Amino acid sequence: MATPPVCRIMDYGKFRYEESQKAKESRMKTIQVSIKEVKFRPKIGKGDFDTKVRHMQEFLAEGHKVKVTLQFRGREMAHPELGSKILDAVIEQVGSIAKVEAYARLEGRNMTMVLAPEKKAPPKKERTERPTAESDSDATMATDDESPVDEVPDDATPTDALEAEVAAAEVTAVEAAPEPADPA
Repeated sequence: MATPPVCRIMDYGKFRYEESQKAKESRMKTIQVSIKEVKFRPKIGKGDFDTKVRHMQEFLAEGHKVKVTLQFRGREMAHPELGSKILDAVIEQVGSIAKVEAYARLEGRNMTMVLAPEKKAPPKKERTERPTAESDSDATMATDDESPVDEVPDDATPTDALEAEVAAAEVTAVEAAPEPADPA
């Protein structure tokens, strides 16, 4: 503690508002990773298998974890090796973009496995940049065919372009001005 004690007089409402803004900003920076589940059966067809694997690849590309569940019914429980074959085929298909977080294990009538994406953060979509004021003025000058403005060289600075535009405006103003009538 400081001697003498030091206190700070502040607006409590403003303090609470700033704290809530900091908390909101920190929540926005966190990445929400959810677990998507894909269910298989031991007697799945080739087309269905490929479709489900394609969905898994999309989920992994978005940065989600994928829980692969293989459901057994009735006498299928007598052959769990068929289920492990299917899960091995899944690992083979998505092995390049995923890592196995929890290997296949039998829990009751289900065999489950969890896959996680290889990359930590999902790739963000790129935004297109808006044109700047400098490029807007160059574009309007290049497309305006009616103005008598000379071409501005590419190595010209923005001030040179502005001066050329002002000079062109003065020329058009002088040409458009009515001539004074002769008093005589």
